[in-house]
Amino acid sequence: MVKANSVCYYEFYRHSVENSSLEKRSLQMVKEITERNKKILLIVLIAGCFLSTLNQTLLNVALSDFMDVFHVTPATVQWLSTGFMLVNGVLVPITAFLMKRFTTRQLFISSMVFLLIGSVLCACAINFGVLLTGRMIQAIGAGIIMPLMMTVILYLYPSEKRGSVMGTIGFAIIFAPAIAPTLSGFIIEYVSWRWLFIGLIPFLCIVIVLAFNYLMNVAETTKAKLDITSVLLSTIGFGCMLFGFSSAGSKGWDNPIVITTIVVGIIVTALFCLRQMKANDPLLNLHVFKYKVFTLTSFINVLITMIMYADLILLPIYLQNGRGFTAFEAGLLLLPGAIVNAFLSPVTGKMYDKHGAKPLFITGLLFVIVSMWGVIGLTESTTYVYLMARTIILRIGLSFISMPLNTAGLNALPRELGSHGSAVNNTIRQLAGAIGTAVVVTVYTIQATPHAAELSMENKSMTAAQLAKLASIFGSSHAYVFMLVFSFVALLFSCFMPKKTAIQKSMPEKAVVQKSQS
Repeated sequence: MVKANSVCYYEFYRHSVENSSLEKRSLQMVKEITERNKKILLIVLIAGCFLSTLNQTLLNVALSDFMDVFHVTPATVQWLSTGFMLVNGVLVPITAFLMKRFTTRQLFISSMVFLLIGSVLCACAINFGVLLTGRMIQAIGAGIIMPLMMTVILYLYPSEKRGSVMGTIGFAIIFAPAIAPTLSGFIIEYVSWRWLFIGLIPFLCIVIVLAFNYLMNVAETTKAKLDITSVLLSTIGFGCMLFGFSSAGSKGWDNPIVITTIVVGIIVTALFCLRQMKANDPLLNLHVFKYKVFTLTSFINVLITMIMYADLILLPIYLQNGRGFTAFEAGLLLLPGAIVNAFLSPVTGKMYDKHGAKPLFITGLLFVIVSMWGVIGLTESTTYVYLMARTIILRIGLSFISMPLNTAGLNALPRELGSHGSAVNNTIRQLAGAIGTAVVVTVYTIQATPHAAELSMENKSMTAAQLAKLASIFGSSHAYVFMLVFSFVALLFSCFMPKKTAIQKSMPEKAVVQKSQS
């Protein structure tokens, strides 16, 4: 018995010494980076993230133009978005392994090179197949950059400063999609669709050169072995679910392909999760859900992502189908709110560092609830200015939630789980976006179709175009009621968030440091 206890004590002591040494080396490395060029490193990362996010959202307004140029159907052209999301979603769970196996510098430069190659291919596309291939290659680069940047922030900055840094990053992440619709509409109308990709190329080259000169490695690499079975399970599972939910909105929930892919995706993903729970060195460490704050922020993340995606779909549908506005006009309406959101992001980041997550989440969701309430009664006479003001209110609310949500979740984890937490966050966001899109399109269709039939019976002189417009307005209003319910549920979850003082007492990062010092 004594011998067994001695062996256990020896093993515990050996692991403590190893963890202590690793922690000291990491802290020393971070200290060296801080003294040399932390600001330049952050600028390079933010520039890369901005270009990646801009590229991801730039084509949303251009899809109808691609249909005319390449003579393809709406279902085919939609693969420029669906395919991008599929590749991105499948790659994200593997990023935790990639960050253990390769250096920060290698991964960042690789992601930028993939974006560059994809952009060149898209710019030179002679048919839709080449364009789609280039888009898929771009998605590989985009899938790496976001989890990588979040993990770098965890290593570079202590928990009490991450809110401000995440807020600054949020400015770049939010500002890119803010200008994307207007910029894309301008390029398509006055230049050529090829400039959507040509314009990115010189900026990507500059970022790659800067990365070669200034980017430093922030964590030590290990010779981690890739679990091929887990990779296959995550690829099939997440890929099928993303495809199924993405197709449900257009094909319908009763479509055999939709049902089959969703069921297969859920089963395979469940097998993947079971394998990760039992593995000694999991591809995606699901033990992050043992931390209460991370789990709570994940639930809120799902709801907020669904609300965001729903609004980005419903508002253009209402404006274009229900009111006859052009895509460019719809993009202009969204622009002021998105700019306000971007500029508020650094402010809310500092507020997070000072007050914690709970008051910010509650404040933000109250703004979101007011904005959703304001569009549950849309009519054909709702003014453009009213909708713009309502969108600004929504974006003010989201600025209190988006980046603080990521910061609070990742702060709740020990540093060694940071890459896994970031990968889980991004995977959840991809799935929530696909599910939210499918759900809101389904609700819209269910409400709009019978309303069109009812209007036709009441007024037989009404034209098909008038029927379609009124049905679209009615369907949008009812879908927003659904999103209002989601907003209240998110507010309920936010009330369970612990206060800042309670979180600080249980910070895993501080516990590790104290253990190392002892």
